[in-house]
Amino acid sequence: MPEFDMNMVQRGARNRRTPYHEAEQRYGPLGYTVYNHMYFPIRFDSFENEFDALLNDVTVWDVSVERCLEIGGPDGFRFAQLMTPRDLSACAVGQAKYVLVVDGDGGIINDPVLTRMEENTFWFALASSDALLWARGLRNAHPDLDVTIREADVAPMQIQGPKSKDLMRDLVGDDVLDIKYYFFKEFVIQDVPVVVTRTGWTSEVGYEIYLTDTTKGTELWEAVMKAGAPYNVRPTGPSDIRRIEGAIFNWGADMTYENNPYEMGLGRLVDDVPEDACISIAALKRIREAGVTKKINGVELDGEPFPALNNVKWPVASSGSTIGKVTSAIYSPRLQKNIGYCWLPTELSERGAVVEADTEWGPRTATVVEMPFVDPGKQIPVS
Repeated sequence: MPEFDMNMVQRGARNRRTPYHEAEQRYGPLGYTVYNHMYFPIRFDSFENEFDALLNDVTVWDVSVERCLEIGGPDGFRFAQLMTPRDLSACAVGQAKYVLVVDGDGGIINDPVLTRMEENTFWFALASSDALLWARGLRNAHPDLDVTIREADVAPMQIQGPKSKDLMRDLVGDDVLDIKYYFFKEFVIQDVPVVVTRTGWTSEVGYEIYLTDTTKGTELWEAVMKAGAPYNVRPTGPSDIRRIEGAIFNWGADMTYENNPYEMGLGRLVDDVPEDACISIAALKRIREAGVTKKINGVELDGEPFPALNNVKWPVASSGSTIGKVTSAIYSPRLQKNIGYCWLPTELSERGAVVEADTEWGPRTATVVEMPFVDPGKQIPVS
């Protein structure tokens, strides 16, 4: 494939490059998108080859575009709790949690990984949205709280795959192996300060390295590539094959502020938090008691393998009437099936239900199946 020409991408102050951009050019990125107002490399090879590298070796993925919304100040804990229905008192300093940021009507604003950096300081690693502006608006409704809201100047990268522990041990020493799943420690890599977490967006074992001196992006990237050379390290974009296999949702594609946790099957992320402590709890109680009329489902789609990830959402019909949509779909080489997510009325959100999808590659039959498609107990990333 020809090398991607960055001159084809419009530049400007409103869109930024990541701290790893210059180093990445040496490895031939083949495409970009814009995510949280930053240029995001989406692949360096085919979907299948990157998937294979993730499953068998170790991959490096620039996720600096997951901008960290930092909530701090004396009332940082109280304000962070207003944003999410997860009980943050159960999150220790040094720990991370997958959380939903939920509005007062129960709609999901974002689904970040939250890390508790200090007693009253939290990082929310955001999917592409304007959650920072939403948080500033929320602060205006609570002027009594002494809180700071900003974008932390940090740049995460993901080290993922079965050889990620070997790479990280060689990079920072044996102490990295003591980090428990969804916890973090601070390290220095060749005079570069970083925060290392046992998290990722791949459903594989892995780590995230948060660069805290963003002038050192090239140095950190090359240090990782050097440490990973014995393990066949490769830079990649997001593995949509693996994240769909693992039932990882993509905010903005699979869900938006129009959806609530119960429709997503994420009711486990709603804790028994007092109504005055979290703006969404009252609405979520009403939604839970009333029940939902639609749900997102895992589906298998028949026919020839899809050549790529879907570019648009596909309408879904039953008995000639449009009743839902496929949000994400791709071919899994491991399963030898087309798999994806599909919104359906609750009465059709049952295993074995069959609907018709109007895909970019012709009509296909979609059958509702259980999620995750692979590793239903989520044991791989914990291992």
